[in-house]
Amino acid sequence: MRRLALRMSGASDRDDVIQESLAAAWRKWSSYDATRGTPPSWLLAIVADQARKLQRRRLPIPTRSPLDDAALADHPADIDLERAIATLAARQRLAVELYYFLGLPVAEVAATMTCSVGTVKATLSQARARLHDELGTEFR
Repeated sequence: MRRLALRMSGASDRDDVIQESLAAAWRKWSSYDATRGTPPSWLLAIVADQARKLQRRRLPIPTRSPLDDAALADHPADIDLERAIATLAARQRLAVELYYFLGLPVAEVAATMTCSVGTVKATLSQARARLHDELGTEFR
């Protein structure tokens, strides 16, 4: 939960997103449906939703908080990748975050995003194509 909240909202808002997510999970526990996914994927979906709500409340709407630039200074390719990921559509960005950065299997990503496995695969494919266009062939 912490990693997803950090990647979607930044260090300054991470704890707020987690707190709001846990409160929402507590309120909505009776609506949890085990046939639609595991409790961890349900919680990650709530975290993603709370992070998006926080972003919508802000003006201008941040697409994503970059990682610590000092930590990335030695790796310009990482900075380029972070910037390219920030240009993705919200759904593509969420799929990339869950699959590549949190290491969830496609089935868990699908449960978290409340869509089919095929939709996740298509979304990831579109995101990779967009990143390839943004970054060029050196990032294959």
